[in-house]
Amino acid sequence: GKQKIYFADQDQFPAVSEVELKSLDSEISEVSKKVETAQQNSRQMETELKELNSSMTTQELTADIKALNKECVVYQERLRKIQSSSSLVTPEEKEKVFGERKQYVKEWRKRKRLATDLIDAILEGYPKSKKQFFVSVKIRGRFHCEEAVKMLWEEVGIETDEDSKVTVPDA
Repeated sequence: GKQKIYFADQDQFPAVSEVELKSLDSEISEVSKKVETAQQNSRQMETELKELNSSMTTQELTADIKALNKECVVYQERLRKIQSSSSLVTPEEKEKVFGERKQYVKEWRKRKRLATDLIDAILEGYPKSKKQFFVSVKIRGRFHCEEAVKMLWEEVGIETDEDSKVTVPDA
């Protein structure tokens, strides 16, 4: 395609010297620098404004402080009641409770080990894994493997720690 270009007749304007052109160029560069500086200042101020708008107001902070002070008073009163109470736990009672806990955890581990040993003894001659045994005994292909194992264990009455979402604590 063809294009047409229109421009003003330069003869109607007075001639400009090189010195004037250079002074206009320097003036343009100075104004450009001022514009760039103003834009940077504007961006910084916008960022600061966003930060200030997103922060809490003085009224909100005052209300927050009052609520926290009330909560603190409640906890201080509770602490005072606990400290003034004559029913503090004696070291002997504390030692007794920790001893019982240790005994119960030990018993728990022992029973878990016995149950696992019993299941292992039953499946000793079985050529496949425990999971495969439970799947093949109960249901073939109707459920996923884990579901079948859970159903069989429920039917037999075996409840694992994992079913109860419990882990054996450290001694």
